[in-house]
Amino acid sequence: MAEKVSFASMSGPMLAGLIDLPEGEVRGWGVFSHGFTLGKDSPAAARICKQLAAEGIGMLRFDNLGLGDSEGDWGDGSFTHKVADTVEATRFMADRGTPAELLVGHSFGGAAVLAAAGEAFGVDAVVTVGAPFQPAHVEHNYDAVLSRVLEEGQSPWMAGGKLLTLREHFVHDVRRADLRHKIMQLKKPLLVMHSPTDNTVGIENASDIFNTARHPRSFVALEGSDHLLTRKGQARRAARIISAWADQYLAD
Repeated sequence: MAEKVSFASMSGPMLAGLIDLPEGEVRGWGVFSHGFTLGKDSPAAARICKQLAAEGIGMLRFDNLGLGDSEGDWGDGSFTHKVADTVEATRFMADRGTPAELLVGHSFGGAAVLAAAGEAFGVDAVVTVGAPFQPAHVEHNYDAVLSRVLEEGQSPWMAGGKLLTLREHFVHDVRRADLRHKIMQLKKPLLVMHSPTDNTVGIENASDIFNTARHPRSFVALEGSDHLLTRKGQARRAARIISAWADQYLAD
């Protein structure tokens, strides 16, 4: 069962979310950050959160600015904006009396949780799934319009069937973002999950994240998985691993 919620983004527009409520005994709560332009209902987000809820961990998943059911214009956002809204999501959970001990991010969302963890409210453990070591990895997605964006300031851009506006400030913001220091200063248990056959974000990104992080850190290879975790059972398996790993970091 899921509860519809909303909370204000760092720039004002309301962000739409779902809290997959824990079944049976409540073991803890968490926040999930979705991939680049995917949304809260993408397979990785929905299936991982539902499985965690089935195992007693309630999860908030939400649409970033201008995506899915959220207000605003995606083109007004940036990586910095996504990170700040991830922090706002943890604030929302704390304010409702269910502070998120667990922060999980898939793909670009994995980079976001690494950057957000230091400012997040109540978070005790962090998980990345198929995350890039540097946010600028996403630039290959919009190579075709990049020159126009840099020349004219913005350009229409089709991403996953959505017509979005890519603006110059987004490109520069992503290029400036550097996760190395954030990862080194994480000071929270980290679980890095990645498929060795991920053709979208290569496995070397997981190695870089893991090698940069300090203990306690763990790595799990999601062998056989595709980047989006769309094949049957992949997201559920990832969630079960997260659930077992996070058990010692969740409040009683």
